Order: sequence, then structure tokens, then C-alpha cells
Amino acid sequence: MKQIFDQLLAFLQQGIAAIFQFVELIWTWSVDQITRVFQAPWESWPIAKQVLVVLILAAVAFAVYRVAIQLWVAGISVLRAFASLLVAFVMTLPAMLVAGAIALGGLWVINNLNLSQWPTFTSIFSDSDSRDPADTVGRGGNRPDPEVPAPRAPTPEEQR
Repeated sequence: MKQIFDQLLAFLQQGIAAIFQFVELIWTWSVDQITRVFQAPWESWPIAKQVLVVLILAAVAFAVYRVAIQLWVAGISVLRAFASLLVAFVMTLPAMLVAGAIALGGLWVINNLNLSQWPTFTSIFSDSDSRDPADTVGRGGNRPDPEVPAPRAPTPEEQR
């Protein structure tokens, strides 16, 4: 799962880098063209060409103004999205805290609980009628009690 996530992040990173390279190319080209308009020797041109240059500069200024407005709105959207992301992170904190507490409690129970003192599954059903004859010990078909020690043969000292 981590490998898939890492590959997805690498793909997104490459895609975003390609988009920024394309944006940089367009911006660099556009700024170069706008600079060339300002560097044109329009003082020596006839009045008709000077009016045309002024109209071109007005159109460029309008386009740059629209770009500035779009960037301002996009910047506000990015800040709003970032704030929403931070709020989402903060809103998930209680659930993550509960999940961590459950994990901690579960590990504590697993590490500290002694299940050997609890009744086993087979001891719960020891009085059932579905006994296997192969499991009987010969005392009327009853199973031996694990708490009662098995009888042992007396030692020679005990026989005297």
C-alpha cells in the first residue's frame, strides 16, 4: 500500500512540475513580448502608429489587470482551501485520539490479561450428551477433572 501511495505522490509531483514548467514558459514568453512593446522606438513613428501602440498597451494593461484579478481570487481560494484542510485535520483529532486510546487499551489488555484462568470452550460444554467414546477415561464415560490430580502408584516407603 505504501508503494502505491508513493507512486501516486511521485506521479502527482511530476504532473504538477510539468504544469509549472508550462506556466513558466508562457509567462516568460509573454513578459518578453510585453517588454519588446515598451522597447519599441515609437517616438519616431507617425502618429497613427503611436495611437496603435497606445491601444496595444491599453489592451496589454487590461489583460494584465485581468490576470492580476484572477491570481488574487485564486490566492484567496488557495488560502481558503488550506484553512479548510487545517480545519479538517483538527476535526479528525478526536476520532484519531479515540482510535489511539482503543489501540493502547487493546494492547494493555493483551499484555496484562491472563486467559489461562478463564474457562475454556470445551469446559463450558462438558455436561453435554455429545461425548466422543474415544475421549472417555473409563470412569463411567466422564472426562477426568483437570484440577484433580491423577492417582499415582504408592512408593515402596509408603507401602511399609
